[in-house]
Amino acid sequence: MNKDRIEGKVKDIEGSIERKAGELTGNPKTQVKGSAKQVEGKVQNAVGKIKDAVKEAQKEAASPKPPKRAAEDTDAEESEVGIRHSRN
Repeated sequence: MNKDRIEGKVKDIEGSIERKAGELTGNPKTQVKGSAKQVEGKVQNAVGKIKDAVKEAQKEAASPKPPKRAAEDTDAEESEVGIRHSRN
């Protein structure tokens, strides 16, 4: 898990608490600050998710493994090979 994801989630939670505190006390400045912090946290979390996805895609691209074939592809080939052998 990316550092941005963790920090973003923490900011999101802190912002939510701050916003709720502002609602309970009737302080609109605290509500707005909390909401802004929440949005900042959500954006940072999303950036972290993108970074993780890019890193995973790079790992898969660099991997020497051949791509996995779908089961239906292998079934079609096996039946075709069986037909060729039965004709000979």
